[in-house]
Amino acid sequence: MAVPLLLATACGGGDGGDGDAAKKRPSASKATATAKGSSGATVEPVIDADPARLPTTRKAALDLIGQVIADPESFGPGVVARTPYESGPDSWPVLGDDCVWQQGDPGRGVLATLTRSFEVPAAKGKGPLRLAAIMTVHRTDDGARWEMAESIEETMRCPTQQLRQGEFIGGLGAGALGRGEANQINSEDSLMESGEYRSNELGGPHPYFWEQDQILRFTFAVTAKGAKGWTDEEITDLASQAQGTMLIRLHQAVGKKKG
Repeated sequence: MAVPLLLATACGGGDGGDGDAAKKRPSASKATATAKGSSGATVEPVIDADPARLPTTRKAALDLIGQVIADPESFGPGVVARTPYESGPDSWPVLGDDCVWQQGDPGRGVLATLTRSFEVPAAKGKGPLRLAAIMTVHRTDDGARWEMAESIEETMRCPTQQLRQGEFIGGLGAGALGRGEANQINSEDSLMESGEYRSNELGGPHPYFWEQDQILRFTFAVTAKGAKGWTDEEITDLASQAQGTMLIRLHQAVGKKKG
């Protein structure tokens, strides 16, 4: 899917906070409240949700995240869980004044959030590919939209970011699409970001990719931090496959049951 370039910045960069989770908040987004197609008519909801299936408590939110968030099989063959596999539900990355991602309080507006970490082990001339999936359940749809919008200022303020000690991303370009824009119909708001990843361990620059979508009160994202021998297309394909799996699972988890 083609996305318009909104940002092109940085020299050296980062994938912050608890590492893989830090870029869960987008660098650019329209946070569209109501998506419209080219004709100007309001399109049908992305998910015809059953109100009784939308979580309103922390426990219900964690249960739903467990149903939806990607697992190794969501990416395809060769992907395994890393250790530690899960972080959350109180892990919330915040970009500090020094442009370094840190851990903060998710606040009362977040019911639950979870990050899972994965890897394609090094083999056949390729270094280890680090992947992550993140899902957050807000108390309201507006809370999820704000998550998709807040990071515009952050990326303008910090075009170069440090994810954790010795890890950076840079050369970032981001594209945001609301529902109905450029044939984007899978979510209410969608962001893709790509650039270069560098680390003390894996060197670089290597390809970096991040995708996040928002539907109702939910946000879900996948990150991919490249290594030696990995192409942009390879890491994008892996990330997009897992993102699509979470989209399908969310439909199944909260959509109205037919029949």
